[in-house]
Amino acid sequence: MAVSISVVLLLVILAVVFMRSGGLRFSHALVCVLLGFLLASTSIAPTISHGLFATTQLVGGVRP
Repeated sequence: MAVSISVVLLLVILAVVFMRSGGLRFSHALVCVLLGFLLASTSIAPTISHGLFATTQLVGGVRP
């Protein structure tokens, strides 16, 4: 578990650096995909899922 957490943190840092640099290349997209897969296997995955579901419910309930 400690190894996957350190890899997740490394990928988060790389994703933030890539987003701040302005361009999204194939290597940047690959880092973001790997980050997503690693986050899905951590204990924070249900929290992220519930947060995304709540956000979609909130946005879906907004009437223009």
